[in-house]
Amino acid sequence: MSITSLRSAGAAAAALCALALPALADPLPSWNDTAAEAAIIAFVERVTDPASGDYVPEADRIAVFDNDGTLWAEQPAYFQLLFALDVLKSRAEADPSILSSDVLKAAAAGDMAGMMAGGEAGLLEILDISHSGVSPEEFMATARDWLSTATHPGTGMPFTAMTYQPMLELLRYLRDEGFATYIVSGGGIDFIRSFAEEAYGIPPWQVVGSEGNTSYSAEGGTPLITKDGGVTFIDDKEGKPVGIMRHIGQRPIFAAGNSDGDFQMLEWTTAGEGPRFGMIVHHTDGAREFAYDRESSIGRLDRGLDEAEARGWLVVDMAQDWSRVWAGGE
Repeated sequence: MSITSLRSAGAAAAALCALALPALADPLPSWNDTAAEAAIIAFVERVTDPASGDYVPEADRIAVFDNDGTLWAEQPAYFQLLFALDVLKSRAEADPSILSSDVLKAAAAGDMAGMMAGGEAGLLEILDISHSGVSPEEFMATARDWLSTATHPGTGMPFTAMTYQPMLELLRYLRDEGFATYIVSGGGIDFIRSFAEEAYGIPPWQVVGSEGNTSYSAEGGTPLITKDGGVTFIDDKEGKPVGIMRHIGQRPIFAAGNSDGDFQMLEWTTAGEGPRFGMIVHHTDGAREFAYDRESSIGRLDRGLDEAEARGWLVVDMAQDWSRVWAGGE
């Protein structure tokens, strides 16, 4: 083949690649071609383009995400609570004396109504028993083992398969564009750290969550950190901005949540100077996932819906904006 022919063939190949590029370059393939996807991409392009008046240096591209209901499902109960119930039952089989209250007895018997009758104090009592007396490493290993075998009571899917594919794509897209992505969740920090890197590509040191008492000892010359139970910090509502400053040390420019428990995180994030992005995942898809908002006892979204438009926050309609829901398949 002559040099001229080679050049012609090369030009033709380049033209074909150029035509195919838009399809290959879609950073959010599980998002439908709606205003939601366009708003996200437009924001990212503005803050990453050095020629843009909204350019943000890479060191300041911090994005924070709630976990339950934002990155994976949260119905009919928080997955960490289901884990805690299984641990409680296992421990009670070995030592029935730990069931020292009506709430604990109901929880071990699978009596959800009796358990919920104890309110928040009862739930903390369950967590106190199921999350204490071990090192963080032992706790995380137990959580990983549970996640490797346990399945959702409604769908039958592994819990880690019930992460949201569109949100995984969003996390990857942001990281590809120089963002650091963090989880900021009301869930327990060690529970989330047990799976966050494998599930989301987020390392343990980029997880902010609720925390309990821990202590250090070196009995017999062996240093040990132990989870002692109780709660020292709840990373929810107004606790989320506080947790961000405690762990990250600067205000994010991108925040995503799904409930009124995330309201203060979005409010604080978008109140900063310069370009900001607030996003709410609205659970509207009862066919593929769950449909709930204002009246839900889990993931209640009321004030966020009322104020999102005025505050400039994007409300993602799961039924309309996502072509696919589960990372583990529909």
